[in-house]
Amino acid sequence: MPKPQSWQLERANYPFNHRTETRFADLDLLGHINNVSMAGLFEHGRGMFNHAIEVERRAPGQRWLIVSVALEYIAEAHFPEHVEIASGILRIGNSSWDIASAAFQGGECKATCVTTIVLTDANGPTALPADLRAEFERLRVKAVLSVNTAARFCMPAMTASI
Repeated sequence: MPKPQSWQLERANYPFNHRTETRFADLDLLGHINNVSMAGLFEHGRGMFNHAIEVERRAPGQRWLIVSVALEYIAEAHFPEHVEIASGILRIGNSSWDIASAAFQGGECKATCVTTIVLTDANGPTALPADLRAEFERLRVKAVLSVNTAARFCMPAMTASI
């Protein structure tokens, strides 16, 4: 996996933020937040982001499915300090989009996450409606992508098939 880009490590580059508690149960034997618990914190933050932008808007028979989740662990996070999950839209395809998120604790980025989601109906992937696409445009992260990262997130073959 490629290392996170520098823009991913800055809270100001994400348009949405959700503060959540860590739990004693999130700790592993080494005394830091367990990697599976961190994935759960990202899931919760992504759910709050989706709820806030009303991603639930879709036509009857449509649903959105997560097709990929990539996490990068950068530094240890600890209990009982809260974690801020910052999120924004990284990529908008024909029927899919990427949500970029980062977990911050004490002002420091502890982990990053990129989730790819696709809108489907009974026939498979379906085009994003104009109003949802406009909302996604409004909520883009302030990303400066390297050539390798841009290729990873925006490959023509990937956007054509999803």
